[in-house]
Amino acid sequence: MGASRLNKEDLATALRELRQASGLPAKAVARSAVMSPSKLSKIENGHLAPTLTDVERILTALAVSEQVKAGFIQAARLAATEATAWRLYRRMGPHKKQAQIQAVEAQTSALRLFQISTIPGLLQTPEYVRAVVARRDYTPEETTRTVGARLERQAILYETARSFHFVITESVLRWLILPPAMLAGQLDRLISISRLPNVSIGVVPMSAPQRDLPGTPFCIFDDRLVTVETPHAEIVTTDPRDIGTYRTKFDGFAQAALYGDEMSVFVAGIRDELLLERETP
Repeated sequence: MGASRLNKEDLATALRELRQASGLPAKAVARSAVMSPSKLSKIENGHLAPTLTDVERILTALAVSEQVKAGFIQAARLAATEATAWRLYRRMGPHKKQAQIQAVEAQTSALRLFQISTIPGLLQTPEYVRAVVARRDYTPEETTRTVGARLERQAILYETARSFHFVITESVLRWLILPPAMLAGQLDRLISISRLPNVSIGVVPMSAPQRDLPGTPFCIFDDRLVTVETPHAEIVTTDPRDIGTYRTKFDGFAQAALYGDEMSVFVAGIRDELLLERETP
């Protein structure tokens, strides 16, 4: 049976047979796929339905051909939209969620991210990362490991074969998640990172006329996958129609954003306001 004709019940069995045929130990595949051996076992035995990203990571770990991968991905798209509650990621280990994101980013050539609530994780300073993570009910060990994992992800920005396009609303720059002086340092980092040749950072001023509403943060990976953050869950969709909706939304806000020198001057103005606020008795 071709992979493209697999139903949900057959998919797990086919993945197990593919892994066995490769001769690779289950533990090695699980490690490369950024999941625990027990999770891989549950997927292969049909006790846990694999997400699209699970399937992608397993196939990448098995080093299958692009043709084989395409067939399995098509089968996985039988469930094109998935939602995973944040509490489940907490149970898994928040640092492991960062590793999963890193694995998806490693398979992405062009990343587009729209953010209305916080500075994007790939652009955060260590102080900002810690401030964001500290707002969650993590143990000290979970906090330390999650902060380290998020900062480790940022190395991908310097891989010039990849492109990154961030669109951020002005309100994100003004949320006092950090004391004013530290937030000013975060804004300096935005200006600095925007000078990388493969990174584009746009800021949408609140004064810019808008035809759309921001909604929620989302990230587009190579026009093949979109993740959407809601208060209770992360939604993943691979349906081309949904991806088109998010591309249209992203492009609309990108057109209203400031870039290059205009963006740098605008962000520097907010930074200077923060520094003045710090100095005001």
